[in-house]
Amino acid sequence: MLGNSSNSETLNPEASNLKASNPEMSNFVSPNISSAIPNWLTPFLQRRLLICLFTGFASGLPLFIIIQLVPAWLRSEGVGLKEIGFFALVGIPYTWKFIWSPLMDRYAPSTLGRRRSWMLITQVLMLGSIGVLGYLDPKTQLAEIAALCAVTAFLSASLDICIDAFRREILPDRELGLGNSIHVTTYRIAGLIPGSLSLILADHYAWDIVFMITAAFLSLGILMVLFSEEPKVNSHRPPTLKAAIIEPFQEFFGRHGVQYALWILSFMFLYKLGDSMATALSTPFYLDLGFTKTEIGLVAKHAALWPAIIGGILGGVLMLKIGINKALWLFGCVQIMSIMGFAVLAEVGYNLWVLALVIAFEYLGVGLGTAAFVAFIARTTSPAYTATQLALFTALTALPRTFASSTTGIIVENIGWTNFFLVCTVIAIPGMLLLFKVAPWHAQTADLKKPVLAD
Repeated sequence: MLGNSSNSETLNPEASNLKASNPEMSNFVSPNISSAIPNWLTPFLQRRLLICLFTGFASGLPLFIIIQLVPAWLRSEGVGLKEIGFFALVGIPYTWKFIWSPLMDRYAPSTLGRRRSWMLITQVLMLGSIGVLGYLDPKTQLAEIAALCAVTAFLSASLDICIDAFRREILPDRELGLGNSIHVTTYRIAGLIPGSLSLILADHYAWDIVFMITAAFLSLGILMVLFSEEPKVNSHRPPTLKAAIIEPFQEFFGRHGVQYALWILSFMFLYKLGDSMATALSTPFYLDLGFTKTEIGLVAKHAALWPAIIGGILGGVLMLKIGINKALWLFGCVQIMSIMGFAVLAEVGYNLWVLALVIAFEYLGVGLGTAAFVAFIARTTSPAYTATQLALFTALTALPRTFASSTTGIIVENIGWTNFFLVCTVIAIPGMLLLFKVAPWHAQTADLKKPVLAD
């Protein structure tokens, strides 16, 4: 056995060095297997990075059910675009989750620990809230559907608080880019369940069955919680609820100064604004062009899966080499170009090949931009206040999706789909310009005391 280990390290010295710097790798991958693993793949096989696969899926699934499957369901049942657009307001909990995040930082409801306890509770409750959606009638129970979607959004936002803190606490700073890239990749892939599989099922089964099957995929996140461990980090646990509310804000503004902190918060709000608006009504947009639910599902499945996976891996590897700042610039440009793809599709109309190209580029471009953006947000937080600070930052990123996107139906009905996507492209530019302030091209990763360090 000792001989085999020595030989494997000789054959693959880089993998050996990786295991030396990451002891958990030795316990997860056997020596014989590690010698056959390509060098570029070995970082992805660490336990904490594999956990990020499941955190992304668990976080993304309920959101995409709300913003993809529910609008498709309502549109297919004859609900108007204006009403569907206002449905984005059920996502308000995503924008206000920092209000109750101190509770999740302060208290642990079970022996599983702070993070795992809340992750388990929120996912179990969502199994019920999503599973019963399909039993309601959009023609007569629209208010009840909105209320149940708001409850689901509250539970999903609460789950995000725990998952974001959990992920930040298990990842060292050097792996923030790669870990968050993996998280974002599976986050996007989770959208293929309600955006592809569920739509295909809806052409063959009743909506109650579709929602029950879709909700069942939440069990993957529940299994992740049960088989993972509470982060073994020296994270700060506030002594009182008052301290849990006040200290995270004092630390953030005290560390950066008020003016620079406001620049950071403005960037977090604006960077994804154009993208959030452009994709808010993507499924109704496809339906209005004449695509069937099955066509949308099949094209989304094949055109989105591989670009999302390639984009996630490529984004993670590139961020290891070029850093988060340069990634924000490069991936942000690709993200803006992907918005333009929707305008092209609006002009072309019904064409499966163009639909496939638009969806593929959207998953690639937006996935890359989101990976760098989420890594930037995680980098900005203090390890002592992960839950509340991340809840505040990610709530800012959800504001465009909730409030700005709620007006998209009205905008489209007044100016049409093509002009709408052109407007979204213009709206995406200010967020890019703020990179000069918060993430200059020639700057290294910021530490917790200074905004940037010059090369």
